[in-house]
Amino acid sequence: MDLPETDKSQVSLIIPFRNESENAEELLRQLAKMEANVGEILLVNDHSEDDSRIIFERGAGDSNHIKILDSPGIGKKAAVEFAVKQAKGSIILVSDADCTFSETWVKKLLAQFSDPTVQLVAGPVLSQMERDGFLDRFQQIEWASILLLTHYFFHIQKPLMCSAANLAYRKATFIAVGGFSGNANIASGDDEFLLKKIMKKYGPASCRYLRNQETLVWTRPQEDFFALLNQRMRWAGKWKKHSSFSHLMTSVVFAAFQMVWISSFCLPFFGGFFTLIFLGIWGVKIGMESRVLGKVLRSFGISIPIEYYIKTGFFHPLYVLLTVSGIFFGKFVWKGRSD
Repeated sequence: MDLPETDKSQVSLIIPFRNESENAEELLRQLAKMEANVGEILLVNDHSEDDSRIIFERGAGDSNHIKILDSPGIGKKAAVEFAVKQAKGSIILVSDADCTFSETWVKKLLAQFSDPTVQLVAGPVLSQMERDGFLDRFQQIEWASILLLTHYFFHIQKPLMCSAANLAYRKATFIAVGGFSGNANIASGDDEFLLKKIMKKYGPASCRYLRNQETLVWTRPQEDFFALLNQRMRWAGKWKKHSSFSHLMTSVVFAAFQMVWISSFCLPFFGGFFTLIFLGIWGVKIGMESRVLGKVLRSFGISIPIEYYIKTGFFHPLYVLLTVSGIFFGKFVWKGRSD
């Protein structure tokens, strides 16, 4: 059931931003729709080098809901932690500056906190379709696989990951687990590390995942392949920082499968029978992916032609290995900062 209206004044929405001038106007339009559902909106400037702060300040005007803060630290985690300390609400919602939200997003997340044992609630994130081409479709299919894994591990009460673009937690819980202490120096992971801390202290049942369309948050797709690869390297880089066995084994098994797919390209060189095996392997792979991931996407109102699953099926293993290689041998850049 939903929280009483009076409790909604105890909600603080935190959105850190850095160099978001191209998304600022749209975000302000999104926030205008949510002012009635939250007590305050804290936009936290992480040392932007463009005019995004000016745009937000001008757009907020004399609003009693929107406050613009300047983070004294460096990085997204420092910005969020600073805002949590300033927040008046007992429930913290967090998202990103390039996101758009459903009308029911706040309401549905808050409803979970009517159960006092719930400490953290996560929701689904999908990339929008801005350009008619393979890259945007590929990103949606990849997001579908992320949502599938996220839901599965929450379902078996072994939460593995979530997204800080769609997250809510109790302020007291954030403070009780020490916020981002212990991983503040890692660029990414303001979602997964916090999830693991809360789960360890309060148990897996204290963390919930909502996978329906009413709680969906849309994010903008990356503009080109190198931007996408750079972002995924930043995300994946935090996995080697986890100390849990489940994270290690999931990573190893996932990488091993990619090697199997790529190695299978040797089969046609051994003759007709092995060519049939090759075609069978890839037929099953692409068929299963289109069926399973297609079902996930259709539950959010997205239908993708089979041709994109075929292209993604062949491209994805190489993409994963490039990401893994980049983690160990390359550097990523985010908002003008490198690792």
